[in-house]
Amino acid sequence: MAKHRVKKSLIAYHVIVTVLTFWSVGNVLLMLLKFGDYHVESVINNGLLVVFALDYLWRLLRTHDRKIFLIQSTFDLLGIIPMHPVFAFFRLGRLVRLIRFHHLFWKMRIAGKWTQIYHRFIYKTGFIYLFSISVAIIVLSAFLFSVSEKQTLGNSLWWAITTATTVGYGDETPHTAFGKIVASFLMVGGIGFIGLLTSTITGFITKRAAQSSAAEESQEKDELPILMAKIDTLTGKVDDLQTKLDALEKPSHKKTKP
Repeated sequence: MAKHRVKKSLIAYHVIVTVLTFWSVGNVLLMLLKFGDYHVESVINNGLLVVFALDYLWRLLRTHDRKIFLIQSTFDLLGIIPMHPVFAFFRLGRLVRLIRFHHLFWKMRIAGKWTQIYHRFIYKTGFIYLFSISVAIIVLSAFLFSVSEKQTLGNSLWWAITTATTVGYGDETPHTAFGKIVASFLMVGGIGFIGLLTSTITGFITKRAAQSSAAEESQEKDELPILMAKIDTLTGKVDDLQTKLDALEKPSHKKTKP
């Protein structure tokens, strides 16, 4: 009975998290599209940010293995960074884990190879670690740039992203000595980790393509003996049919002789 109550409370908690996640993402979309009262939407966004931050802290304190929790909840941590409302989109990663926790894809019979590919790409390739470090470098650099250059967090984040990705539009540039030092570290560290991130994605896609090609070649090799056996069987049947036709033609030739 107690387990049943715990399960019902856990499901209710996950439903509330799901509703709040969709609400926060929808609210951010309204803010980005400038639809509705921006002030009210900003207050809602800040309130939901506090709720998700408290939820993250509560789960961190209750977990038995905090190292595993920090790795698995990387997107949750990114979703509570108060740099820009767009970080709320990282909260959608929580929904993916809830779907896996309740085995919803398996229950709906739509789980397949792509879920295994997703897990292999996110964790086994180290993508989640590189992505987390890259985002941490960009966010920290943006924060330091905002403090040193007296810029808004939004503009600072834009500067950090364009600098780390080597785009460099030049609309935001450091003028103070400390800002230039931050930019130098971002150029070296950010570009390095983003390069590793790009190579990880490219390597995974290349490996998948090579595995698919090898699987097709292996399948063709496995099917070749079967195909040859079928051809031999068909050839035998044709020969047998030809023999029967020859046997039928011989009596007809004898009757036509004078």
